[in-house]
Amino acid sequence: MTDTLSFDEIKAKQQKVWSSGDYGKIAWITVPLADTLVEAADIRPGARVLDVATGTGHVALAAARRFCEVTGIDYVPALVESARRRAEAEALDIDFREADAENLPFDDDSFDYVFSAIGVMFTADHQRAADELVRVARPGGRVAVASWTPTGFIGQLLKTVSRHAAPPPGAMPPTRWGTAETMRELLGDRVSSLNTTTATVAQRFPSAEHFADFFLTHYGPTHAAAGRLDDDGKRAFRDDLIALATTSNRSTDGTLVSDWEYLVVVADKA
Repeated sequence: MTDTLSFDEIKAKQQKVWSSGDYGKIAWITVPLADTLVEAADIRPGARVLDVATGTGHVALAAARRFCEVTGIDYVPALVESARRRAEAEALDIDFREADAENLPFDDDSFDYVFSAIGVMFTADHQRAADELVRVARPGGRVAVASWTPTGFIGQLLKTVSRHAAPPPGAMPPTRWGTAETMRELLGDRVSSLNTTTATVAQRFPSAEHFADFFLTHYGPTHAAAGRLDDDGKRAFRDDLIALATTSNRSTDGTLVSDWEYLVVVADKA
């Protein structure tokens, strides 16, 4: 029987996963979600904004372009540095820091808006991460989160990963954040309203095979999982990724066009 790992042990393993591959390339996929999320939250110029698990900074950049005072945090140093370079390229003044979504280095009630796009869903301790999002938002402030759904493409991809390389014992499925029921449970009565909408983002690749190879090379969860497999296991894993992409494909010209579903949650702090 395998002993369940502590959240700190799971977090250490997850940080290694997200530091593997090259998430900077995968992050292209989530660019459209940033504008969707900040618009869903009805962001206002001049607001104090925090982007949690910022990755390469999509939401932070989107908020700064709307003339907000923005801070972005992530626990992967290379991603924080990439976000800083992107902000510098656009001459945007954003405070990017290395920090943990489960232990935000900010006082209570510090921000008007607290965002996370495809970020906090991958924390080890889901409740603690949700608690932190609410804690640092001011009363009447807004928490807005975008997460892949369990039934959508990435939800199915993560299930495929788990079949080939089991997650750490005790790890929570990240796509819990992609259901309205779980979000109501995580945020609880600390928010006065909670609205959810489901959206999709179209993703395009030259072929299903190209998608599989691109994700095996660059996406942390698939890259790390493949590294744990022997040659036969890697071939079977790649075949399953190709099959998943092929099943989702709505293109008829040999390329891959797939709609990836995510949940947008907007809640106001009580």
